[in-house]
Amino acid sequence: MTVWGAISWDTRSSLVVLQGTLAARRYVDDILTPIVLPMLSSRPGAIYQQDNARPHTARLSQQCLQGYDVLPWPTRSPDLSPIEHFWDALGRQLQPSRDTGELTAQMQRLWQDLPQGVISDLIESMPRRISACIAARGGFTTY
Repeated sequence: MTVWGAISWDTRSSLVVLQGTLAARRYVDDILTPIVLPMLSSRPGAIYQQDNARPHTARLSQQCLQGYDVLPWPTRSPDLSPIEHFWDALGRQLQPSRDTGELTAQMQRLWQDLPQGVISDLIESMPRRISACIAARGGFTTY
């Protein structure tokens, strides 16, 4: 199961839950084209940030994002990414289930119910995260 979502200061995307793994073609067809590109187009000045997972760095994905601002992202840096902490908050509330339908419904509900203020606070913490990373000389931080 692959779970994907995007956050911004005042909104979030729909949560995408896909069976199986995510390859570049699927990322472009099921996520970038129907969700990310319209989201970026409707928000002038928006900058897209994604980690360096293979589907994100594939040539096909990069071509799809041409013409949009994409923030270069250092490898192995989940402590800098606000959404990683959002996923953590969601995961702590998730009840274990062997039923994928129930698990998906639960994730969708939690995704929508987590307050937008949590997202805004995480995004506001970026200057502190970057300062901590610099102070740690690129090493681990408390985030």
